Amino acid sequence: MTGETVECYNCGRANPAWAQVCRSCGVPIRPGVGKAAASGPIPQDRDSLISMGAILASIAAAVVLGLILSGMIPEAPVAVATPSPEPSRTPRPTRSFEPSGAPSGEASADPTPALIGTVTFGTGINNAEEATGVTDTFGPGANFCHSVALSEPFGVDVIQEEVIRVEEDGSLTEVQPRADSNLRVDAAGQIAGFCAPGGTDSLLADWGAGSFILRDYRNPDEPELVAEGRFTLTE
Repeated sequence: MTGETVECYNCGRANPAWAQVCRSCGVPIRPGVGKAAASGPIPQDRDSLISMGAILASIAAAVVLGLILSGMIPEAPVAVATPSPEPSRTPRPTRSFEPSGAPSGEASADPTPALIGTVTFGTGINNAEEATGVTDTFGPGANFCHSVALSEPFGVDVIQEEVIRVEEDGSLTEVQPRADSNLRVDAAGQIAGFCAPGGTDSLLADWGAGSFILRDYRNPDEPELVAEGRFTLTE
């Protein structure tokens, strides 16, 4: 036995020169004894190969897990702005008017609101042909007067008036035909006033109590509604 030593090529541990394998890692020190010596940059021992295999398996598992997770998480949907619907506009029906020509006892159609004149009721008429004591409700013993004012001259010497009763069910009944009332006016004037002979009492006797519509027309040959007003007779 000599004191010479030899280093293990695998772990670098010093071993006696007579040793056949490394006392530290067990790798053969002398060629031809046990397994062949490893050569090259890649280790050939079992522990190193097991360690490298474990590392590669971990890397592969991480890649596979990443692919699985990327397929399970859906992409966020792209928000698309949609315009708010605009409310539709419903056309309003128009109202038409046909001049009174219906037989006695039947009411004519409702007039359009765009008239060139107005009717004002009262208990008297002043020098300017305007109604005084303005009211639209008349009881027994009261005077019944009204004035008709246009936004332009009458243009005729005579106007006609139609009176319609508004029944409780909303239906209309003509109580004074247009052709039965011819009132004189100044063709160049724009206002005219009238009082009923006998006052409210005579109207109550003829028509009874209730709600009424009074309409004024010019041009008897081609009736043109120029003004309208409502009044009430009470007993």
